[in-house]
Amino acid sequence: MCRNIRQLHNFEPPATSDEVRAAALQYVRKVSGSSKPSQANQAAFDEAVEEVAAATQHLLDHLVTSAAPKDREVEAAKARERSRQRYERAG
Repeated sequence: MCRNIRQLHNFEPPATSDEVRAAALQYVRKVSGSSKPSQANQAAFDEAVEEVAAATQHLLDHLVTSAAPKDREVEAAKARERSRQRYERAG
């Protein structure tokens, strides 16, 4: 749905509350079609971000897996390589 929302489950160390909130903010921005809501919509926007963040944290806290946790640096390097290849083909 949105490239800026990253997978947060099964990483070592676990996702921080800042990462969860950033993902929630990106989701609400995408759904609302607005990166900066008007003053009239600010309260609803902020409330939605907090509710999505809470639901996301709840989900992450309750997911289980038998897979080994992923390393953030290794996954970031893989993403950079995929991006490099994608832009290399486009150019």
